[in-house]
Amino acid sequence: MVASCVNGSNSKQGRFPIHKQSTTWKGAVKMQVHIFRLATKEDAPELARLLNLLGHAPTTRSIQDCWDLWVYEGNSAFVAAHNDTLLGVATLHRMVVLHRSQPVGRITALVVDPAHRKQGIGRALVAHAEVALAQNGCGIMEITSRLDLADAHAFYETIGYKKTSVRLLKALDQD
Repeated sequence: MVASCVNGSNSKQGRFPIHKQSTTWKGAVKMQVHIFRLATKEDAPELARLLNLLGHAPTTRSIQDCWDLWVYEGNSAFVAAHNDTLLGVATLHRMVVLHRSQPVGRITALVVDPAHRKQGIGRALVAHAEVALAQNGCGIMEITSRLDLADAHAFYETIGYKKTSVRLLKALDQD
């Protein structure tokens, strides 16, 4: 249960190069600067809002309660931000498995606010994730996605991902 996570030690999060994007509308330049950066614990309210769009139910408090342990265990997240609003997030995990010669990078959640889709934000978040995980020794990337998100699957395939396996899920009894 997320709320039962304990706070781990404070860990350092590195900085990733900032990516800026501008948009032109109707012949006039309207600057929309999207900053792509590592998420911080202070982003919890916006992260909760975005992750709820995927059908998950984290709260600001549950994210803050688990943040330090989550980062300590090798997780991170990139966000696309405009002023104080997050437009999208990609949560990442790096794992070492016995059956592969290099670590596996995984995007465990990717969501862009519906009002900001089709602007390249999701593609940029995936690109940031791929670079960061490759720099951390990952040899392959995988993305987890619910079966009913057909549009997301089509998007992943357009950027080079292939359906290769099935993931099965079972809730474990906590008693």
